[in-house]
Order: sequence, then structure tokens, then C-alpha cells
Amino acid sequence: MKYVIIGLSVTSSWGNGHATTYRALLKELAKLGNEILFLEKDVPYYARHRDMPQPDFCRLGLYKTNEELKEEYKDEVTNADVVIVGSYVQQGVEVGNWVVNTAKGVTAFYDIDTPVTLAKLKREDYEYLDKELIKKYDVFLSFCGGPVLDYLEDHYGSPNARALYCSVDPDLYFPEKNEIKWQMGYLGTYSDDRQPSVQELLLKPAGKLPEGKFIVAGPQYPEHIQWPSNVERIEHLPPAQHRNFYNSQKFTLNITRQDMIKAGHSPSVRLFEAAACGVPIISDFWNGIDSLFEINKEILIAGSASDVLECFESIDEEERKAIGERARQKVLKQHTAKARAKELQEHVKSVMKTSEKI
Repeated sequence: MKYVIIGLSVTSSWGNGHATTYRALLKELAKLGNEILFLEKDVPYYARHRDMPQPDFCRLGLYKTNEELKEEYKDEVTNADVVIVGSYVQQGVEVGNWVVNTAKGVTAFYDIDTPVTLAKLKREDYEYLDKELIKKYDVFLSFCGGPVLDYLEDHYGSPNARALYCSVDPDLYFPEKNEIKWQMGYLGTYSDDRQPSVQELLLKPAGKLPEGKFIVAGPQYPEHIQWPSNVERIEHLPPAQHRNFYNSQKFTLNITRQDMIKAGHSPSVRLFEAAACGVPIISDFWNGIDSLFEINKEILIAGSASDVLECFESIDEEERKAIGERARQKVLKQHTAKARAKELQEHVKSVMKTSEKI
């Protein structure tokens, strides 16, 4: 089938997790025989940090204004079998309304930020989606599963709300026998609501374990943050270096945004990437995490600095490696990009069967 996807970015992973999610998914979607056009707004901050300027799994179209988008790509959108608009697309309401009024094929909204989106809708913040537009898309593909799917249908009138979790490309994320540089690391862009957990679950343990080495990688951290002397900082870590980063840690830390904790069933791509590398994950808790990984067998849960230190002290090297390997096997069975691309195809076929868009 022919897919047109209008997304935040596939060319640049700077300051966003969308690019790696799109790359893994579209690579496998193309392998399944689909033709893909990815349309991305050409903005300066991504242009300066393009780590995949020419994807080999899709055609790429850059546009500077919505007018240019509509003029240059009207025929492509009209004739595609599937048109997907992603979350955080600039002026996404305007783009979405144009898509649902133009496309003859299946139209979908792919929300890589569902809990954040729901919080925005509640505040009547319609940055990229509004209540009326949800009803117009044929299917709402949600990064978040569980009860949120029923809520999207019952409260907002989505005709079809389906989970499409992020995923991992196992060709890029796998175990390596690296020298262990850090006791624990964290990879994530700064956000106000995650920072208290960074403080509690990484900086505080680092302060109590001065002989250990820690690392925080990610952009946009304020200059006023005081980092312990044994915490290394990397401003931006491109995806090509993620595997080496994970494989150089004893443990990796996963921290979840508050909106996603409240919604539950919202795994971040970092969870699957780290697990695919076989590094044991220490994570905060949210409803649904135990449906993805078995707690204490495949993932470790911490709510305080003392919980983190207990993991360090009580888990021997053999069990540490076993936890990481069990999580890796779970991801390889259920959460690869290939599995997710097949799920997407099934969602599309299901909509086609129940509508006139065949």
C-alpha cells in the first residue's frame, strides 16, 4: 500500500523521541512491501541536527509552510491508501483537517504522546489536535494502551482507538561486551515533571555512592542544576551512539513523565531500546508496566534513592545479567519494529473492512 506520513521529524532525533520511533517502524513497514512518503516541516533546529538527512526506507518531503504542504503534496495525500498525521506536527489541527477532507484512503492520527495530548485537550490546548478532529480520523493510533483507548472512543468519539506502542529495531540495539563505565545512566531530554525523579533516583544515589560513576545524557537541562562530581553530562547523544551508551552501564534508569504515569500503559521507546541491549532497567512504577515486563524478573522498580541503592547492593552480577537477558527476550518476542509494523497493517485492514475505504 501507499502510505503518506506527516510527522514531527524522521531526519533529526535532536530533543525528541519521535525520530527513532518513526525510523524503526517505517523501515519494517517498507520491508513488508509498502511505499512510504514522509513529510516533515523544515525547521531550523532540526535542520542543524539532522542525523538522518536521507532515509533509505522512505521518500522524504520537506515543507516550510502549510500552504506549501497543501500545494506540493495534494495529489500524494489524495491518492494514498493510508495518510497518517503524527502528534506535535506544527499547526496540526489545520493539517489534520486538510488531510481528512482531502484523502480518499484511510486517515489516522498517530499519537506518540497520548497522555500529554489528553492533558492538553482537557486544558483546551489545541496545539496539534482538537476534540472535533478526533472524530474525523478513521483511526486513532495511540502510544498508550489500556483504559485510555475506551476513553478516546467513549468521551471523544474516535471511531477506532487502537494501541500502537513504540518499538525497537533489534538490528541497532543488541548486547555488546563493552567496558562498564557507569554504575547507572539516564537518557532523556529535560522536562520539569521528570526532574524531581532524576534528582531522587539518580543524583541522590550518586551522592551517597561517591565511588560510583553515573551519567545523564540529553539536551535542554538548565544551567542552574548542580551535578555531583561523579555524574557525567552529555548534551546530546545521537541514536547511533545509544547502543554503546546502554552497553556501558551496569543499570539504566527509566523515568516517566507525570501525564504518562497517570494514564498508565505508556512505555517509552527507551524501555525497549535498553532492554534490547540486555542492560537491566530500574524504572519508576505506572499501571501497566507489569503487563510488559515481569517485575523483579525482567525489570526493577524504584520509588526512592534507597530503592536504587538496594538494587545495587542486593543483586549480584549473575542475576544482574539474567534480568537484562530476560527483558531482552521479552522485547524480541513482542516489541520489535517488525511486530509493530504488522500491527499497524492489521489496524489499517480492519478499518478498511468496516468502512467504504477499500
